Amino acid sequence: MSGQVETFEQPAHFSFSSDSMKAVDAVIAKYPAGWQASAVMPLLDIAQRQHDGWLPRVAMDYVAEMLGMPRIRVYEVATFYTMYNLKPIGRFHVQVCTNLPCWLRGSDDIVASCRRKLGVEMGETTDDGLFTLSEAECLGACVNAPMMQINDDFYEDLDAGSTESVLTELTIGGTPKTGSQIGRYTCEPASGLTSLEHQADARAVKLGDA
Repeated sequence: MSGQVETFEQPAHFSFSSDSMKAVDAVIAKYPAGWQASAVMPLLDIAQRQHDGWLPRVAMDYVAEMLGMPRIRVYEVATFYTMYNLKPIGRFHVQVCTNLPCWLRGSDDIVASCRRKLGVEMGETTDDGLFTLSEAECLGACVNAPMMQINDDFYEDLDAGSTESVLTELTIGGTPKTGSQIGRYTCEPASGLTSLEHQADARAVKLGDA
């Protein structure tokens, strides 16, 4: 079993790449003059994506200077929202929702499957640097609970077996199926439609009568 490294090196410098700068300019352009500070959250996200999924302090300072903000205000944002990672993470950030809807639908089994497959506990990273395991308060896919988010992808309607399959596929360099793992269409009832299923037929009859 491997634990998250407690000490890590903070880089001495940070600046946006040319590609990142195009995204930054597009974001800042959405706000009127004098209100550029409103772009702080998306700019931190761009910085994090550029820097291997985590925000070093120099990146936060860089964003603060760019937006004309006191550094402490940027630190407040970065430390409040869990979407920002203030220390290095693995290539795949596995966030398992354990909030009430997911818990009622078996998120404990999902957590156990992740721990067993990855060999790490919550907040830890595997020795090969491939996976970081985290607990999420809510990921907004309650209808299709239980679910987890890995980087930008959602995996829903999970059980222990499908959770392990997703992680195995990522381990071998594959691309696991995203969304519902039981074939559910978007967020329809798992058992199929229960209302409005004859709506199209009823409309056709009414048009025929006319």
